[in-house]
Amino acid sequence: MNGPAQQIPLSGDPLAGLRDYHLPDPVAWWPPAPGWWVLLGVLLIACVATLWWWQRRRRCTAAARAALRELERLHRRTDPGADGIAYLRGLSRLLRRYARVAFPGQPVAALTGDAWLTFLDAHGGAGRFRDGPGRLLADAPYRAAADGRPDELATLVRDWIRHNRGGCR
Repeated sequence: MNGPAQQIPLSGDPLAGLRDYHLPDPVAWWPPAPGWWVLLGVLLIACVATLWWWQRRRRCTAAARAALRELERLHRRTDPGADGIAYLRGLSRLLRRYARVAFPGQPVAALTGDAWLTFLDAHGGAGRFRDGPGRLLADAPYRAAADGRPDELATLVRDWIRHNRGGCR
C-alpha cells in the first residue's frame, strides 16, 4: 500500500455522501425517430399505389359493368318468352358491342356465323357457343320465331362478359 489507508468512520451512515439519483429528461414525441419517417414513407407509397391500382381497375372494368347493367335492363324490358326474337337480337347486339370494346385489336365486327361463335368460345365460351345455347346467336336473330331457350343464352352471355372483364388489354 502506497499511502495511508483511508478510514471510513464507524459511526454514521456510509451512504450519506452519495448524491441522490436523477431521472433523464422525458422523451419528446416530436421529431420522430428516423424509423418512423421511413414507415410513414412506406405507408404513403402503399396508399398511393393502392389508389392508382383501384382507379385503373375501375377504369378497366367499366365496360363490363355497363354491359352487365345493359343485360339486366334488356331482361327487364323484353320478355324472353313472349318476344324471344327481340330478346335474342338484343343479346347479340350487346355481346358484339362488348366484344369490340374488350378486344380492340381484333376484327370482331367482321366475324359472322361459325367464325363469330368460334371467337366467343376461344375467349371464355368453352364450347358452349358452337355446341350449346350460344348456337342461337348464329341464326336466331334472322328467324321469324325463336326456337330454343333465350334464358340459357342470357346466362351464357353474362358468364362470357364476366370472364372477359379482366384487366386492360
